[in-house]
Amino acid sequence: MSYDQQNIFAKILRGELPCIKLYEDSKTMAFMDIMPQTDGHALVIPKEAAATIFDLTPESLAATILITQKIAIAARKAFSAPGVLIAQTNGAAAMQSVPHLHFHVIPRREGDAMRMHAVFQEDMEKLRKLAAEIIAALN
Repeated sequence: MSYDQQNIFAKILRGELPCIKLYEDSKTMAFMDIMPQTDGHALVIPKEAAATIFDLTPESLAATILITQKIAIAARKAFSAPGVLIAQTNGAAAMQSVPHLHFHVIPRREGDAMRMHAVFQEDMEKLRKLAAEIIAALN
């Protein structure tokens, strides 16, 4: 899978598309998934252009996983979630749909059903409210 400068996450990083931002620093960005599998589903991406984990520099990978952990801790706290699924796929055969490395942070409760990925677009106002809970837990 090659990197496409026109992928949705590259456009978000350039400010060409909006997102509901949770966190940003010089190396990473975290925002709400607009097609969440559960309430509170967030994405963490490196700012470095890399399609897969194999393409990312070790420095950017380290920064990205540290922020993934930070967002997961905040989501767990915000939603009193006993579990958090962290997922990352590489290549079309692994079901990667956006050619920009990203980690999914998905709060989980035993017995709760997960929606299919990229099928249902959530109400933006609901996403903003869920984001506010994660942001509050980050602080």
